[in-house]
Amino acid sequence: MVTTSKLTLGPLLYNWPADQKRDFYFKIADEAPIDVVYLGEVTCSKRAPFFDPFIPEICERLEKAGKEVVLSSLALVMSTREKAELDELTADAPYLIEANDLSAVSLLRGKAHIIGPFINVYNEGSLDYFYKNGASRIVLPCELPGPSISALAETAHGRELEVQAFGRLPLALSARCYHARSHNLSKDGCQYVCEQDPDGMDVTTLDGDPFLAVNGTHTLSYTISSLIGELAALRQSGVTHFRLWPQDVDMVGVARIYRQALDGDEGLGDGLSHLEALAPFAPFANGFYHAVEGTRLVE
Repeated sequence: MVTTSKLTLGPLLYNWPADQKRDFYFKIADEAPIDVVYLGEVTCSKRAPFFDPFIPEICERLEKAGKEVVLSSLALVMSTREKAELDELTADAPYLIEANDLSAVSLLRGKAHIIGPFINVYNEGSLDYFYKNGASRIVLPCELPGPSISALAETAHGRELEVQAFGRLPLALSARCYHARSHNLSKDGCQYVCEQDPDGMDVTTLDGDPFLAVNGTHTLSYTISSLIGELAALRQSGVTHFRLWPQDVDMVGVARIYRQALDGDEGLGDGLSHLEALAPFAPFANGFYHAVEGTRLVE
């Protein structure tokens, strides 16, 4: 089953300066062949006040450019303040909400919403439950292999299903802030040191080999995931949306390459080599899709 494919831009996971983020989304609105843009702080609620004032203007710019806007919720709600902010978001948001925490799913029951990648959907029963709960789209976890994605797409019966097709992958969450600890700071007195690493902070083993990356409370893959070579198979199986995670690279260029690939542009050639030229800060990988180590690149 071949579907009409849409390209999405996931919420920015990293702590970029607010002005840089605003300009980034303006550029996406004006130049990128993106269909859906997710906005919102999903990593650390302490970052949100710096960027929140820009969101209405960005939403207006994106909508004028014909892009669908989705507001993403925090991925780990831990405090009374965060719960109150989530209550407000789910009650009054003028756009679809991506629920990244089960507390958000509970608040959105019966309303149209999106299940984000931080909520594990590994089997047909979970998929069906979330659709019946009101989800109009489900973003699948990054570690699912191709046959599992195909099985879930068959169960979706044409309903919207999204996979993570580009960027460092969010693998795990913690209540502790790795960035603060790495600078001998407490989480409450972090001094926002995560801003020093716009693509996440690389982590090495004791032998000095690159292993993972961290971003505040998130553990990420060291490698950059790319499913550009698997897009045709995913479309054929019934996947409808393909997510690009923002990185500190030319994301307009990245989006154009994926759009060409989804449209079957024969002039694209080796899409992966084009991506490697745009994002040289880490190697590429697609191992999860091929049911091998996630750090591997299977040709």
